[in-house]
Amino acid sequence: MNWDTMQIYLGLGDTQMHWVVRVFLVVLGTLIANFVANHILTRIDKQLERTKTPWDNVLIHAAQKPIGVFIWLVGLSVAAEISGSEMDPALSSLIKSIREIGVIVILTWFILRCISECERTLTSSDKITTNVDYTTASAISKLLRASVVITSALVILQTLGYSISGVLAFGGIGGIAVGFAAKDLLANFFGGLMVYLDRPFAIGDWIRSPDQNIEGTVEHIGWRQTRIRTFEKRPLYVPNATFSTISVENPSRMTHRRINETIGVRYSDFGVLPTILADIKNMVANHEDLDTNQTYMVNFNQFGPSSLDFFIYAYTKTVDWRTYHNVKEDVLFKAMQIIESHGAEVAFPTHTLHMAKGSQMSVLSEQEGLPEATATK
Repeated sequence: MNWDTMQIYLGLGDTQMHWVVRVFLVVLGTLIANFVANHILTRIDKQLERTKTPWDNVLIHAAQKPIGVFIWLVGLSVAAEISGSEMDPALSSLIKSIREIGVIVILTWFILRCISECERTLTSSDKITTNVDYTTASAISKLLRASVVITSALVILQTLGYSISGVLAFGGIGGIAVGFAAKDLLANFFGGLMVYLDRPFAIGDWIRSPDQNIEGTVEHIGWRQTRIRTFEKRPLYVPNATFSTISVENPSRMTHRRINETIGVRYSDFGVLPTILADIKNMVANHEDLDTNQTYMVNFNQFGPSSLDFFIYAYTKTVDWRTYHNVKEDVLFKAMQIIESHGAEVAFPTHTLHMAKGSQMSVLSEQEGLPEATATK
């Protein structure tokens, strides 16, 4: 390639720069601009991590990828316009429409990333003292994302030359038809919306229903169904519309666990029963794992078939299932030790058979400590 040819390509002198060189320079400039933008945003992000507020990092994280795509969109569209004007001038209008739609899509992408970053920050950031409930943040995030996507779709249609009023009118008529055809789907959608708004349970909660055989840990709350992991470790998928017709109990939000046990001693231990009850009540009142600010009772309850029954009623401070059983075990062991310390015993059903001489037999069926009853055969 001689100097005259290079002058023609480079546009030296009175000639115009060749379009291939111009396209090359635009692509090279786009590559350099993208590299510089990413480097600057990365340095800014590192500097903003030192601040106390997390919201400046949210904007940087959300903008990093869309800015790079935007730079490439502008650069490639300019390059396409240069080559298109030289090859086919009719391509200019198409390239312009593609660039406008691309800008709308990138802006939508940026907003969606902002929403996702805000959701993550509100639920898990260490810079926020009070984190928002994950279920609530997820519900608001999904509603915002759906609104942004629908709005962007309408703007794109308007950009392409379609009438938004016609689209909305068609959507209204089609919505009625779809509503009748998909009423169960809509019922599940609004059922999920009520779960998000009322928040009877959240992800990670243990729930159960006395109306249906539903019990387990909530793993996922979707718009159509909720996934529950049963205690057999099986996934249970419940349509959200079900929660509007059944009662749901949420044991995960309990404040205490209850101990309610009945113990019986022999009828022959009646004389020491008041002392036993007083000692057990004193033990419950001074137990470090029981909440004495709640109701607690130790009282004689009834004359049982083979025992004098009393009950222990108290609330533990813990709600953990394993810890609760350890506390309950300790309370029952100490109650048995108190009973034995007074020379009494825990009663159990007994039957005594008395044999008479000859052809007569006296059968006595009694509970230990009751007056004898004799039957002759």
